[in-house]
Amino acid sequence: MTAPETSNAPAANDLPAMITLDQLAREMKIVPREARMMLRLAAKQVKVYPNLGKEHVARQPWQWALGSKALEEAKKALTSLPDGK
Repeated sequence: MTAPETSNAPAANDLPAMITLDQLAREMKIVPREARMMLRLAAKQVKVYPNLGKEHVARQPWQWALGSKALEEAKKALTSLPDGK
């Protein structure tokens, strides 16, 4: 008899749930393109949004782990910036 195959890759349940910019924009009723522009501006404000700039990698999609500080800062940025509706 052969042993059952095991994988070293983590199961889908073990990975943290990720929130994308598109999901966040829909939740906040903002056009994703505008939300992206507002987040770029907010990420430059390091003193106001320290985690937002740290967690985003240039040329990569905006996404956050559920419950992360950067996600809270992104929500705050989208509601408090003058372009936010």
